[in-house]
Amino acid sequence: MTLPPTEEDIVAHFREQAVFCRGLGSAFMEQLCEMMADDIEAGGPVAALVAGWPTNPRRDALSLRIAGYLHHSVLTGAAKDLAAAYPGGDKSWTMAGIWPLARNWLSGTQSGARVFLKSPPQTNEVRRSVALLPGFLNLAARFPMPMHLLELGASAGLNQNWDRFGYRTATWSLPGTSRVEIETDWNAPPPEHLEARPQVASRAACDQNPIDVSDPETALRLKSYIWPDQPGRLARIDAAIALALETGVRVDKADAADWLKAKLAARPETGLTVIYHSVFLQYPPADVRRALLAMMEEAGAEAMPWRPLAWLCFEPGAFFQGPDQTGINPNDFITYLKVWPGGEDHRILRSDGHVTRVLAI
Repeated sequence: MTLPPTEEDIVAHFREQAVFCRGLGSAFMEQLCEMMADDIEAGGPVAALVAGWPTNPRRDALSLRIAGYLHHSVLTGAAKDLAAAYPGGDKSWTMAGIWPLARNWLSGTQSGARVFLKSPPQTNEVRRSVALLPGFLNLAARFPMPMHLLELGASAGLNQNWDRFGYRTATWSLPGTSRVEIETDWNAPPPEHLEARPQVASRAACDQNPIDVSDPETALRLKSYIWPDQPGRLARIDAAIALALETGVRVDKADAADWLKAKLAARPETGLTVIYHSVFLQYPPADVRRALLAMMEEAGAEAMPWRPLAWLCFEPGAFFQGPDQTGINPNDFITYLKVWPGGEDHRILRSDGHVTRVLAI
């Protein structure tokens, strides 16, 4: 039987998240998580919110749930004083000016905050598409045939439109057909086959709790988990949501293993099928992960040159240990590609969870 977390466990999670946020370029979130940790230790409104939290606060992203609630209150205009002090309302913001307002808001809206905290954060980070792009280009050049996409853990499905995004770095670029522009600090060789043009013939996706961005309130909640001092990410998700509405993106509500089993059984007799996902594998139970991998291997054994199968993902490096781990940090995320017939595989690049900086393997 797993014991519930102690207050010390919860505080440690908030302080660890502060370090992660600093590494991902958000001074605002770093300082907010530290202030919330201090408030728990002082017995303030954050302490009241997290008291009795039953499960692992890190796995539950508890700190990000509270931060999302505050940002949601700002975006909806419910917390007007707080909105005026937040980065979107004051370019010269300071946490000394923000925290007393945030603390008062949390103190006065405990019941609403508790309802909001019941749901886990979902960000559908669009920039992860640039980590997947080299794999898609590799496949498009290798298999010049219709491509059938199957995305697991798709959230709102925004990354189904990866082939319509524009990509720009200091060393290479690839124009898109939409207003979504992906930028990152690219410190690896440029992707091969930038001239390749994927022939996407079909798109499908699943999630246990898909986000319907056609509902304005749901779309706003999705945006609330984007960090307030990162205007580029905020603008990018607005553009990605608009594109998803324009293209009619759809995400099936389904368990990944059941859904993939059915999709693989019904996949077209010709063309390349690509199973892909980003920052998904850490969420299903171990037995579901094993089932997913087993069914991909089984389907791969039946692949033919005119009906190939590929698995492309961007996931924590621990899932893809290779014979040489030199230079790979425990917190690195890896782009991994496996192709059938044959089952050859490649670790393509490494980055952080938000793909702020791309490095070679």
